[in-house]
Amino acid sequence: MNWLKRLWWSAVLIGAVLSVGVWATWEPDRQLGQLLARWAPEPSTFLELDGMQVHVRDTGPRNDPTPIVLLHGMSSSLHSFEEWQAALQGQHRVISMDLPGFGLTGPSPQGDYRIDAYTRFVLRLLDSLGVKQVVLVGNALGGEIAWQTAVLAPERVRKLVLIDSDGYSPSVLSMPLGFQVASMRGLRWVSERILPRAMVATSVRSVFGDARKVTQDKVDRYFELALRVGNRRALFQRMDQAQFGAAAPLIHRVQQPTLVLWGERDEMISPDQGNLFCRDIPHCKLVTFPELGHLPQEEAPETTLQVLRGFLAANK
Repeated sequence: MNWLKRLWWSAVLIGAVLSVGVWATWEPDRQLGQLLARWAPEPSTFLELDGMQVHVRDTGPRNDPTPIVLLHGMSSSLHSFEEWQAALQGQHRVISMDLPGFGLTGPSPQGDYRIDAYTRFVLRLLDSLGVKQVVLVGNALGGEIAWQTAVLAPERVRKLVLIDSDGYSPSVLSMPLGFQVASMRGLRWVSERILPRAMVATSVRSVFGDARKVTQDKVDRYFELALRVGNRRALFQRMDQAQFGAAAPLIHRVQQPTLVLWGERDEMISPDQGNLFCRDIPHCKLVTFPELGHLPQEEAPETTLQVLRGFLAANK
């Protein structure tokens, strides 16, 4: 019977270790009011749409006939394009927002995080702002929303910019630790209640080409916005509803002039997929950055802006 006692004590020990681990990383949801002062200073505003208070930044000249609209990726926020917006708003109207399920906007009341729900959301947001036609820019998840919007409503999209974009069947090199945890359905109850800060820091560093560029402020932002009420559950729902590559046959329907930017050190989506976009999109230019990762616009805003400005100026 000694082996039964040893087994029992082993189970008790494992349970105790797990309990301590959960207790040590337990993170309650953050209410929106707790986050506003740091993450929604001017020019942030909130627009009521689809039962949500959508976090929006709408800057630059209102007489710009073709505003630039910036769409972030999964588990990110409009802050990913903060430096692009600040640099462009002197000459262009620039609109960024936290997509449903992320940032300060928080979860969709309908719990629908499929791409077609996002494209409809973007078009309704443009209608609410009185914007007829845009240059649509998207990174990762935001990239797929952008090109599918260009296919769905081609008259609304003048030009398209895809940055390390989703679209084809994944050839994932590695997935950030946070996304790996979100994919594990058996851990959902616990994962909705814990969030190790070290895991967030590791995940953010993994999507940069140079991890030394990940500042404490960036880690704070990704960590705190992930804790916004409802965002952890929304991430799990998005992971469950994602159909990576399912709409790839539609990419050849993109007719807009398209700029594809890609970090060659992207360890989430293979840089080879940039070539696929420019194979299937007839009016397409690909520019890659040897030292950058999955978030080129955030990691090296000045370098990537030079390319963007040239694209915006061409054939106006």
